[in-house]
Amino acid sequence: MLGSGGNFASVGDARERLAGQDYIVDEGLATSLYLALAMGKPLFLEGEPGVGKTEVAKVLARLFETRLIRLQCYEGLDVNHAVYEWNYPRQLLEIQARRASAAGTAQTAGSATRDIFTEEFLLKRPLLEAIDRSHESAPVLLIDELDRADEEFESFLLELLSDYQITVPEIGTLRAEHRPVVIITSNRTREIHDALKRRCLYHWIDYPSLEKELEIVRRKVPQIEERLGREIVAFVQKLREQDLYKLPGVSETLDWAVALDHLNTRRLTPEAVAATVGLVLKYQDDVEKLRAEAPRILEEALG
Repeated sequence: MLGSGGNFASVGDARERLAGQDYIVDEGLATSLYLALAMGKPLFLEGEPGVGKTEVAKVLARLFETRLIRLQCYEGLDVNHAVYEWNYPRQLLEIQARRASAAGTAQTAGSATRDIFTEEFLLKRPLLEAIDRSHESAPVLLIDELDRADEEFESFLLELLSDYQITVPEIGTLRAEHRPVVIITSNRTREIHDALKRRCLYHWIDYPSLEKELEIVRRKVPQIEERLGREIVAFVQKLREQDLYKLPGVSETLDWAVALDHLNTRRLTPEAVAATVGLVLKYQDDVEKLRAEAPRILEEALG
């Protein structure tokens, strides 16, 4: 659990302090964050890409002025890249140095390889780094897009998420002095095992309401005119009702708002939409569909 200053006093305190970092949360997410910190449990966040799951960990690290340790998951991720591996070149140099210093003495050959499997020769990857005893305060550990990793990788996480410890066979069990705040995200491209979910609090982050998304735009793109910001958000909200391969997330809304501001756009028109559609949609089939439907969607949004 976090030390002094690293907890929320209440659900309302969580909501207000996150808003102070320009991250707007609803009651459900504020409650989940408050309970995760109060109970010392990992928080498992699922939702569509671009709704702000990763940003939660970044905001917490800024808010509590602590280190953010990020493990970006991918297919084929294994223990050597996620947990630890041995520094074999350094071990080899140590063995050679010992043999050189022992030349002509009565030391046995085995003495050169004694005590080379210690923490001194351990390369700590994000999961082991998160529980390192050298931390002065609890870091934030972000395990990002867990669904991209192979199912077998989840077994490496179980000990960490249960007891905030990792066992290295050659050394023993290493435990955290300051329990990290663990945020796990998933875009739900596959189901995560129940064994992992049982160790976490769970929260689904949905697309925001119009007013919430507009407030996000106001905070993140404060230079944009109010009228244009409202038109952008209304259009994106309508766009999410369409049958598209990939619906735009909040991150696309913000990128679009910044781009239109750079273009000195004052009103959202079919021409402006057509010229900047690549900021909102990322698949050609979706782009073609939008170009055909943009006037209708825009009329509904502005109406």
